[in-house]
Amino acid sequence: MNKTVNLNVNELQDFLTHIITNNRELQAKGKNMVSTEVVGESGIGKTSSIKQLADTLNLDFVKINLAQIDEVGDLVGFPTRQFQMAKKDEKSGNWSTKWADEQLVEDYKNKGYQSTGKSQMGHCVPKWIANKKDGGILLLDDWNRAEVRFIQAVMELIDRQEYISWTLPKNWHIILTANPDNGDYLVNSIDSAQKTRFISANLQFEAETWARWAESAEIDGRCINFLLMHPELVTQETNARAITTYFNAISSFEKFEDNLPMIQMIGEGSVGPEFSTMFTTFINNKLDKLPTPDTMLCHENDQHVRTSLKEAIGVDNAYRADVAAVLCTRLANYALHYASTKSVTQSIINRLIMLSTEEIFANDLKYFAIREILNGNKQKYQKLMMNADVVKMATK
Repeated sequence: MNKTVNLNVNELQDFLTHIITNNRELQAKGKNMVSTEVVGESGIGKTSSIKQLADTLNLDFVKINLAQIDEVGDLVGFPTRQFQMAKKDEKSGNWSTKWADEQLVEDYKNKGYQSTGKSQMGHCVPKWIANKKDGGILLLDDWNRAEVRFIQAVMELIDRQEYISWTLPKNWHIILTANPDNGDYLVNSIDSAQKTRFISANLQFEAETWARWAESAEIDGRCINFLLMHPELVTQETNARAITTYFNAISSFEKFEDNLPMIQMIGEGSVGPEFSTMFTTFINNKLDKLPTPDTMLCHENDQHVRTSLKEAIGVDNAYRADVAAVLCTRLANYALHYASTKSVTQSIINRLIMLSTEEIFANDLKYFAIREILNGNKQKYQKLMMNADVVKMATK
């Protein structure tokens, strides 16, 4: 039975944050911590999401691509002879002992230790973790694409956060990334006994979640609009990484319509002809000219905003529900990005009240936008909840 949970990027962040918090409590009680596997298509954002989590939680971050390692010793340390060193505490008179790698014996002697005469074969601490302080994430990237000997070598590390004679520093958490074992990738199948050593989560692409990330990453807004309108174009081959690369490669064009041949060529070399043809059609239909979220939120003239939105969305039988949905998603994401870097003034609040109460967007879209904004930053946008017209709209 395949035991996994399907998550988008935001849900994955919450999921891993809980695991890490819980691991700290387990470690404090002397119990083994829980490792986690994140499975997903290539380019979907597994590694970048985990790195972002480490930054958010102020944790150190080490990534090891198991498929690119040549020697097992590079992963778990090379064999070495170790000597037991002892030191007497001057106050209590008690002796403490430590095992020292052969090359470190003299350093221990200089610190007041002396040899007990006992020795053993062990493994030296690998370079990637040597001298690391407490608190970090160890990412074993593409682990099911590695040779079987490397997969076997990390099992003890995954299970107990230690390997023979060395241990990970305190508060270090192991996360694995893997590609699906569905026949589309050259991977090694992980047997059921190995799978019991970790919790597995399946990362799924969601255009709305990607768009929120893209807003903060300052991806070209015209490109964000396109992907929100055509999320079905994201596939295993044309993945989020390839699409982001394409968008970044064309973002310097001020006017897309004047550079269609080059945009098509770059697209065919990065995301394929189907995607790039759809994108040029999007440009030819002038959908790259939609009002920007900065205009919707910050333009000083209310009537200009009303007019530009109604021209873009249409009215009555000409109403473009797809365009309206894109603009509401962009508005919500931009409002959250704006609040993370700037002060939310009363004029911003007033503009959101206008957009959520006037007959520009459909009620379900207005409700969606306000809900996303409040869920994302209730503190800075709390005045929205105090407006009677907004409350009335939300309760219709």
